[in-house]
Amino acid sequence: MAEVVAAPARERWEHHTATPLVVLGVLFIVAYSAVVLDPYDPTPLRPVLIVLLLVAWAVFILDVVVRVLLTPTGHRWTFVWRHPIDVLSALIPLFRALRVLELLRQVPYLQRRTGAAVRTNIVVFALSYAVVFVYFVALATLNAERNAPGATITSFGEAVWWAIVTIATVGYGDTYPVTIPGRIYAVLLMGGGIAIVGTASATIISLINDRVSSVGHRRRDAPATHASAGEPSARQSPAGQPPMEPPPAMPPSET
Repeated sequence: MAEVVAAPARERWEHHTATPLVVLGVLFIVAYSAVVLDPYDPTPLRPVLIVLLLVAWAVFILDVVVRVLLTPTGHRWTFVWRHPIDVLSALIPLFRALRVLELLRQVPYLQRRTGAAVRTNIVVFALSYAVVFVYFVALATLNAERNAPGATITSFGEAVWWAIVTIATVGYGDTYPVTIPGRIYAVLLMGGGIAIVGTASATIISLINDRVSSVGHRRRDAPATHASAGEPSARQSPAGQPPMEPPPAMPPSET
């Protein structure tokens, strides 16, 4: 595994840009949702939303480029490999939504390292990823499929239904993408579904192992505790009786 190299300049950049990027990512999700769900909106707000989407896209690209440049030479590909969501957020709208969740990991409250805290964070982020993932894949697929000839995904309800049955590995087949972008999103959805199910399974197994280990420790410690509590000391008398006197010394025998 490649060695992690400190990059103070990049870390300072990330520290100062984390909150603005979270806000911009949320605005991007809202603007993208409005544009996709109401594609024929004639109000003057629509051009503003489109400009906001373009600005957010440019800022995410700039952020990735700056962070790569601030990484020491010789370790830039390692940075790209270790931050796939950050890099893909500059290319695919779906990953810009997931980038918001990635940025939330920098909140100090969510950086505790106890076992219970780590599992709680995994569960919270897995559920958040699942909801955002399904929602945004449904939006992107609807945007790609809505006006295609022979499309079966023509409304947001149908897009959400298709995304849920696909990520749950049910796949009724009543709705399916017919365009190339829609099928690319379907592949991403299938891969994300495997990751989400795997994370949930690993978390449950870890919790069960901890519980079984805890019960085993308690059972092993119980006999020793009872023995030390119930066994009287050598000088202790039975309850209700005066302390026992030591036996008198025997006189020396006469020869």
